[in-house]
Amino acid sequence: MRIGTYNMINQLYSNTSSKKTAAANGTNYASFKDEVSFSSMGKDMQVAKNALKSVSDIREDLVSDIKSRIDNGTYDVSNDDFTTKLIEAFSNK
Repeated sequence: MRIGTYNMINQLYSNTSSKKTAAANGTNYASFKDEVSFSSMGKDMQVAKNALKSVSDIREDLVSDIKSRIDNGTYDVSNDDFTTKLIEAFSNK
């Protein structure tokens, strides 16, 4: 254990203010009160997160259109588009 590190930690804890309270038996002890506060950015992120929970991950309008075209046999993908997307996918990894 490094003594310098111990001294740094000791200084951190000794500089914090604590409230002294008296116990029922008259003994004094330090009690620390934990507090949590959220920034406005954190609150906004929580609101956005809750809003996203209600939204579906799947865009049903697009999926149903593609499904119906596949079922009808009218869904067509050009070979060039497929090749381009495939190359882009592997070149990014």
